[in-house]
Amino acid sequence: MYQLLDLAKYPIDNLDSAEGKKLVADCQAKLASEGIFSLEGFVLPEALIECVAEMKPLIDEVSYAHKRKHNIYFKDKLENITEDHPALQKFETINHTVCADQMPSSLVCRLYEWQPFIDFLAAVMGKDVLYRMEDPLARANVMAYRHGEALNWHFDRSEFTTTVILQSPKEGGAFQYRNNLRTDNDPNYDGVANLLNGDDPDIQTLMIEAGTLNVFKGVYTAHRVTPVEGPTERIVSVYSYYEEPNVMFSDKERLGFYGRTA
Repeated sequence: MYQLLDLAKYPIDNLDSAEGKKLVADCQAKLASEGIFSLEGFVLPEALIECVAEMKPLIDEVSYAHKRKHNIYFKDKLENITEDHPALQKFETINHTVCADQMPSSLVCRLYEWQPFIDFLAAVMGKDVLYRMEDPLARANVMAYRHGEALNWHFDRSEFTTTVILQSPKEGGAFQYRNNLRTDNDPNYDGVANLLNGDDPDIQTLMIEAGTLNVFKGVYTAHRVTPVEGPTERIVSVYSYYEEPNVMFSDKERLGFYGRTA
């Protein structure tokens, strides 16, 4: 992993050291105050070139063009809310997804499987243990966004979301998020409606450089990627971990996100 990650700057493989403890504490503080933390230069420049070289043929040849209209929940109906509520308004998402089963020996999956990386995320999140997702399609994905394409507003299924930006576009492709828009006890449907109508002053915007590890509370934080502009794709790897073992998507979820169930 020393050829893939800047472990001198970010000693996630030595969390018991003074530097490792400080890194965890700094990330926890950022997560608590802003709902997100980013480690710029986490992946080394030479490794980024190799990652993109591995992924580009898969994106061009076998990726699934995920294009559909959806609401922020990716669900057609919710309890205690009418179907015409503005929180359920729909919009379009377009990206190109490579699934874990299509890149098993890639650098992207090597990082996903690396136990010190998982232990670092667990420490920052205050978890005793985190498990890799069992789902052979969803556990690790690479998503590409081309000119005019975007990932629209949504909440994630997992408590937190882990991404690494492999390639940044020249223009557009900004990451926007709204921290703590909902809680376990309060869905805040009116607040969600305000966000979707452009009336939320607390939306934050980040232009994330390639090589950055980005971790945020995806289940409580609404987020999106704005449309990419120009010929350079935005390419990002997305990793899913859970507190419980053996987590799987349903066939309906796999079909919606990946166009196939197995």
